Amino acid sequence: MPTTNDVYEFLNSVAPMEMKMDSDNPGFLAGFGGGDASKMLVALDITHEVISEAWDIGAGLIVSHHPLIFCPLKKVVDTDNTGNKIIRLLTGGVSAICMHTNLDAALGGVGDALAVAAGIADAPASDDGASDTGRRSMLLADDGALETGEVFSYGRFGYLEKPSSMQEYLPMLKSALKAEGLRYYDAGKDVYKIAVVGGAGGDAFERALEQGCDTFVTADIKYHLFLEAKERGLNLIDGDHFSTENLVVAPLSGKLRRAFPEAEVFVSKTHRPTAKFY
Repeated sequence: MPTTNDVYEFLNSVAPMEMKMDSDNPGFLAGFGGGDASKMLVALDITHEVISEAWDIGAGLIVSHHPLIFCPLKKVVDTDNTGNKIIRLLTGGVSAICMHTNLDAALGGVGDALAVAAGIADAPASDDGASDTGRRSMLLADDGALETGEVFSYGRFGYLEKPSSMQEYLPMLKSALKAEGLRYYDAGKDVYKIAVVGGAGGDAFERALEQGCDTFVTADIKYHLFLEAKERGLNLIDGDHFSTENLVVAPLSGKLRRAFPEAEVFVSKTHRPTAKFY
């Protein structure tokens, strides 16, 4: 049966740590390297509900997208929320591996999953992640390179099969993201050439324009960017942080199942969007 170390080594081959942003903290963040990973739970975040879910199914490992620990911890105590989660994991014999911005950039990761949901025609479409053949021409920018020289990006861009009006496109995207609502600015032009960045991707606004995109799909868009989109004629859609990134959970689970056929890989049933729309 696989150990936590085995799974971590595999995930590093899928989403190398070289791809992470400098400020990020992905990795094997808590637990036991030799721990039993014959049952794994995959979720976007490690919440208290997800930890309880791991206990209930007997999972020895949680694989998440968002890191359990972002800031350096000076102490681990049960009065601190993060400390409390670490204590619950360790006392329950559960380890935590988190693949964040490196998984955003990786082939078949968040960027490609969001490109599929956005309807980009040449995106690597596969519900279970069986196909990982993304086109490097879809990279939104040159955000870095591996030692092999392979360039990577946290965003993607591409074309719909045919142009669509914003009013036709929005319900399709909402359904694909399983989002409860979308915030958007309609620049009065068809949706055709689209840039996507999962999560808080507002920093890539200029890159979307530089690539000649008419539409940019991301999340956590600030007020000033909506004004900028209006003044510069860019369709802008905020698809919600959870919804633009949770897309990666299914393909990531598929990769783990194929790599470790002797293990059971579960997708969290308890973790859902936190923000609600009235």
